[in-house]
Amino acid sequence: MPLTRPGPRRAGALLRASHPGPTVAVTLLVTAFAVSSGLSSGRLLLVVGAVLTGQLSIGWCNDLVDLGRDRAVGRTDKPLATGELPVSVARTACAVALASTVVLSLACGLVAGLVHLVCVAAGWAYDLGMKSTVLSWLPYAVAFGGLPVFVVLAQPGDEVPAPWVPVAGALLGIGAHFVNVVPDLADDRATGVQGLGHRLGARRATLVAVVALVAATGVVASAVTGVPALVLAVVLVGVAVLAVVAVLGHGRTPFRAAIAVAAVDVALLVVAAR
Repeated sequence: MPLTRPGPRRAGALLRASHPGPTVAVTLLVTAFAVSSGLSSGRLLLVVGAVLTGQLSIGWCNDLVDLGRDRAVGRTDKPLATGELPVSVARTACAVALASTVVLSLACGLVAGLVHLVCVAAGWAYDLGMKSTVLSWLPYAVAFGGLPVFVVLAQPGDEVPAPWVPVAGALLGIGAHFVNVVPDLADDRATGVQGLGHRLGARRATLVAVVALVAATGVVASAVTGVPALVLAVVLVGVAVLAVVAVLGHGRTPFRAAIAVAAVDVALLVVAAR
């Protein structure tokens, strides 16, 4: 009989339970912003490590909290719900990730570390119940608004972020929240999750996402320097076209257009950090 290899399978299941898409996306966004901000390699590693472990803890917390709901709707893509990943393993990984986040965050400086821990706490608050309230957007606003502030404060010296930084981040977070909930509206409703996006419905939630993301575009564009006016104008026209497509489109088109606007916002945010 061939030998089984539970180790690699369990590791893969643990990775899938961490919500790898959002975890990688947020970590890459912060990494790009941090590189553009000129962080030293040592401080960059601390910042990226803190953000990565924080996002992992939020992802595992989410699946642990949602275990009953995921089983109720038969989520075969959730390793905890299918039994592929033992609950004890996920709990241990979540605890280790959270402890690592605290250490790595505070190693970036007390104030910077506390700002990042507030961001992580916002993610946990969403998992632990705020996603089912009309304030479901607030944790995203706090977390995305705080992450670029964390990066700026992690730099040696007394540099403080410009006011537009948390504003743009918060608007991007609000847009990301509504974009994120739209694909899972049916499953979430079936298990009692009633955040603001669920109450608005797919069409209006997508519209709110687009409004927030376009507003973020305007805030960041006003702060960008060193970009030719013609290039910036083309970008803004492109965002306007995507916004119209998102408002008037059907099926998955509005969702995809909103994602495209978010991608433009992220690129502008990185450019503005230089």
